[in-house]
Amino acid sequence: MQQSSLDLSTELTSSGSVNVTTKSGSNGLHGDAFYFFRDQSLNAALPGDSTNPFQRNQFGGSLGGPIIKNKFFFFINAERNKQDLIDPVLPGGAFANLTGDFDSPFRETQTVGRLDWQTGRYKLFYRFSFDQNRSVLPFIPNSFQPFANVNHARDHVAGADFNTGNLTHSIRFSYTKFQNGITDAVTGSSIFDPAPGIELAIGGDPNCLTAGLDDFCSGPNFLAPQATVQSDHQIKYDGSWAWRNHVFRFGAGFNRILGGGFAEFLGLAPAVGSPSTATAFNVFPGGASSPLNYPAANVSLGNGQGFSSENPSFGFPGGGLGPDHRFSWYVGDSWKIKPNFTLSLGLRYVRDTGRTDSDLGPIPALDQFNNQFYSGLGNRVAQPNQNFAPQLGFAWDPKSDGRTVIRGGIGLFYENSIWNNNLFDRPARLEQGLFLGSQAVCSNGSPANYTLPGTTTTVNPGGTGPGALNICNQPIGSVATQIVQLQQQYQAATLAAGPAANGSFIGNVLADGIDITGTSMFAPQYVSPRSVQMNIGIQHEIRHGTVFTADYLRNVSTHNLLSVDTNHIGDSRFFNLANAQAAIAITNAAFGCADVDCAFAAGARITDYASNGLDSGYSKPPCARMCHILCPGSEL
Repeated sequence: MQQSSLDLSTELTSSGSVNVTTKSGSNGLHGDAFYFFRDQSLNAALPGDSTNPFQRNQFGGSLGGPIIKNKFFFFINAERNKQDLIDPVLPGGAFANLTGDFDSPFRETQTVGRLDWQTGRYKLFYRFSFDQNRSVLPFIPNSFQPFANVNHARDHVAGADFNTGNLTHSIRFSYTKFQNGITDAVTGSSIFDPAPGIELAIGGDPNCLTAGLDDFCSGPNFLAPQATVQSDHQIKYDGSWAWRNHVFRFGAGFNRILGGGFAEFLGLAPAVGSPSTATAFNVFPGGASSPLNYPAANVSLGNGQGFSSENPSFGFPGGGLGPDHRFSWYVGDSWKIKPNFTLSLGLRYVRDTGRTDSDLGPIPALDQFNNQFYSGLGNRVAQPNQNFAPQLGFAWDPKSDGRTVIRGGIGLFYENSIWNNNLFDRPARLEQGLFLGSQAVCSNGSPANYTLPGTTTTVNPGGTGPGALNICNQPIGSVATQIVQLQQQYQAATLAAGPAANGSFIGNVLADGIDITGTSMFAPQYVSPRSVQMNIGIQHEIRHGTVFTADYLRNVSTHNLLSVDTNHIGDSRFFNLANAQAAIAITNAAFGCADVDCAFAAGARITDYASNGLDSGYSKPPCARMCHILCPGSEL
């Protein structure tokens, strides 16, 4: 495993690499088998001295040997994991008595097979691996929102290694395919769900995706349903040439990477949230210990769609990502200048396509938002084409006795934008299409009027005005049915409008943000994330079998992706002291305090102050302009 100053031949990464060597057969027939058992009697007790049923059975084996002695060998390994658990749920705060549990099984099957052929100076191999697992678990602990998660991964690799004179050659062909599916595990089950049909959260995160921020979560999970499919076809060559006191290294690779699937966030249920510090109503039994008595402060609807692009892929009519045609090459030289001093130099280049939606044209409507902070917001997203990564290193034996060596190096290493970012970018750039989208109904208690897709019908979730529904800040249990009906209405209107008009197209809605439109866009001046990695160290043999090693490492990451408010709402230059003081006073009062120290001692968190308005101002009230853009960011 390497974590810094990676080898010149390492694939695209700046965070680390793992090199795994699989077993192969030999002239003798060898094998093994194992069985591992564990249950709850070996576990520590949970709070309250409770013990939940748990059992794990893990078994497998391997076999390897000759097909043709001295030439052709085989090896196969298989493993099965069968685990059963009653997963406890221990809510916090006022809901500590609403404990419960649910079945959380885990099943996994893994296999690896390998064939090796050796003849003369050629070594050929083929390897196949397969992993399939299924689990039922929540995204965060202590949540009544489990989902069923299924993974399938398969990998085929064929390779050849051989020498020609002073040259060594290594060629690899590979195909990898990964499939993931997430489905709801709550609806129709016996899992505690006080408000069926809604994703309910009491705490700082209305989507129940951040551990530790919510005291109570129930209902269908925000992330279900979804499917993810990815494939990678690769050809790679690595070579070296020994000449005099040089060892030259060189290589090139090509990948064709495809992504696809759908992510129907909030497709099964709207998200309804309330701060845990909110004053509970007394409409339903239990008072403050019942989630149904808390005000509906944050409500978001899902449009029932899950595709993030117009391109078909893997049998789906939409959601295709890429293709990413990755081309890379490298050259290097390990130069032994003196018997005790070696200098290593190298240069690597990589170019990816299809990672930032740069195939789509500019959006002139966004240029109206250019300001003193940002310009060219309507431009096409840049395609990084100059990702050259130099490396320099040395190894020095100061006494030429083979007992002490000083090593150092510095290099530039690139990362990539994961395709999850494209899920939220491309739908905002296309004028037509039926894509994943969301609609805010209430934001921190403030109603957000909206127009149904493809119609002129305005929905007013507030308490005043024409057609007012009076949903926001009402007891969740009293308005849950209305909110479910709003989601059904919103989804039906989305389907009726069809792909002719994309309700998330930023050129029309002139708004952008995960919690507003369900989109977040790449900045036009996008550049690839990268890091400069440096190290220096010394190794000394104290005596035979005892070695002292000390190393200093430093990594400086730059151009990391950040979500930036292009309007600079909440900028200190526009600070509103009166609003800030009001937010502090409201939060302090909710904890029965007159000052911040008292409130924190009583259990207040910074998220409580933010939910009452002590934040950037981005989410209270909902932003009426284009707010967020996924930017290459400042250099960190």
